[in-house]
Amino acid sequence: MGKKLVVFMSLLLVTMGCASNVNTSVTEQNNHKSNVVQEEPQEEVSAEEINENTDSERLEVDKQKQELENLTLEVNGKVYGESSQFSEYVTGVKTMLNTEEKVIALTLDACGGENGSGYDEELITFLIENDIKADLFVNARWIDEQYEAFVELAANPLFTIQNHGTEHKPLSVTPRSAWGISSTSSQEEIVDEIMENQMKIFEITGEIPQYFRSGTAFYDDTAVQIAEDLGVQVVNFNVIGDGGATFTNEEVSQEMLKAQPGSIVILHMNQPQSETAEGVKDAVLVLLEQGFSFVHLNEFDLE
Repeated sequence: MGKKLVVFMSLLLVTMGCASNVNTSVTEQNNHKSNVVQEEPQEEVSAEEINENTDSERLEVDKQKQELENLTLEVNGKVYGESSQFSEYVTGVKTMLNTEEKVIALTLDACGGENGSGYDEELITFLIENDIKADLFVNARWIDEQYEAFVELAANPLFTIQNHGTEHKPLSVTPRSAWGISSTSSQEEIVDEIMENQMKIFEITGEIPQYFRSGTAFYDDTAVQIAEDLGVQVVNFNVIGDGGATFTNEEVSQEMLKAQPGSIVILHMNQPQSETAEGVKDAVLVLLEQGFSFVHLNEFDLE
C-alpha cells in the first residue's frame, strides 16, 4: 500500500525593469548572466534501472505470497485438539492495549454481505478531518462491493487495514452459531475464512494484516490457536461502541465515553444509515478534551 507524499515548492518571483537601450554593453550582459542560478543536472534513471526495481518488487511480492501459501498448507497439516470454549472472550483473544497511557484504539468493522456492504463516508470523513487514527477490519465481500473506497482508505496513513474474514463467519472446529450466523465447522474452513481474505488484502495493498476479527467476534479456543499459527492476533474489544450499528447517537456517545486508558472500541463503518457517525463525533471531541488520544493497535502490545 503506498502512502501519499505531498511536496510543497516555493516560487521565486523577480521583477525586472525593461531596458530601453538596444545597445546593451558587454559588461551589463555579463552582470546579468552572473545572476542566473545554474541548475545542477539531474541524474537520469535508465529504463534498465526502472525495470530492475520493478522486477525486484515483483520478486518480493511473489516471495511473500508464496510464504502465505506455504503457511496455509503448514497449518492445514497440523493436528489440533477439540475446543472447550466458544465466546467473544475465549483464551487468547485480545481486548485491551497493554498500557496505562490515556490512549484508545478505534476499530471499525466493515462486514459486507447483502445487508452490510454500505460505506459510512460521514464517519470516515470526520476521522480524516480531525486526524483520528483507526484500524479498519474489512471483510472480503465489503472489499468487492466498495473496491475504490477500500483502495483509498488503504492508502491513508490514518488507517490500517485488518482482516474481518472472508464470509463473516464465527470460527469453530465444530458446527455452532452466534447471533444467528452459522460458524465454520472444521479446521480447513477456519483456515480458509482467515487466509482467503488475508491473501486478498495483500494482493491489493501489498501489506499483510496483523490482526483478525471474525464475523460476530465469536471463536472457540482451537480457532484462536489456529489464527495465531497463521500469523495474526485475534482482536476483539472492551467497549462495544455502537451495538452492531444499532445504537442511537446518544447511546454510541455514552458507550464510547466509558473508555479507559488502553481501551479497544468496536464500531461499524458499513451502515451509513445508522447513527454511529453522529455518536462518534460527539464522543471523540469529549475524549480529546479529557486528554485521550487515538492510536493504532500496533503501537502497543495487546492483552
